Amino acid sequence: MSRRTCAGLAVALALLAWEAPALAQARATLIITVQGVIPPGGILRLGVYDRAGYETDKETAFADVPATPGTTVVTLRDIPPGEYGVMVYQDVNSNDRVDSNFLGIPREPYGFSRNARPFLSKPGFDEVKFTLHAGENRQTLRLQNTGGN
Repeated sequence: MSRRTCAGLAVALALLAWEAPALAQARATLIITVQGVIPPGGILRLGVYDRAGYETDKETAFADVPATPGTTVVTLRDIPPGEYGVMVYQDVNSNDRVDSNFLGIPREPYGFSRNARPFLSKPGFDEVKFTLHAGENRQTLRLQNTGGN
C-alpha cells in the first residue's frame, strides 16, 4: 500500500470516528406516570412538545393509551434529548376531542408536566418544560379534574 493510500485511509477512518457519535446520537426514553385518572376510563391522549411545537400543537412524540383509573403509565422511546413539555387529557367518552363547557373550560381531566396549572389558557412553555437526557427519564403528573364530568 502506498503512503498516499495509507494517508487517505487514515483520514477516512478519522472522519468516520468523528462522525460516528453524531450518527449514533443517544436517544431518550420517557416514562410518564399519569395520576388522578378517573373512571370510567376512556383514552389518555398524551403529547410531548418542544418549544416550537408547544406553541403550534405539533408534538415530537405522542401516545393514545387506554386510561387505567387511578394511575396510567406511558412509555415513549427514541426521543432526541432536549427541552420538552407534556400535555395530556383523558378522553373519557373517546370522541377524539377535549369536551368543554360554554366558556371553553375543559369538562374532561387534563394535565401538564411539572403539574403546571392553567389560568384562562394553557400554561406557557417555561412553566411546563423539563430537560430530557439521553437514556431513561421519568415524569409524573396529576390530572386536574374540573369536576365537569
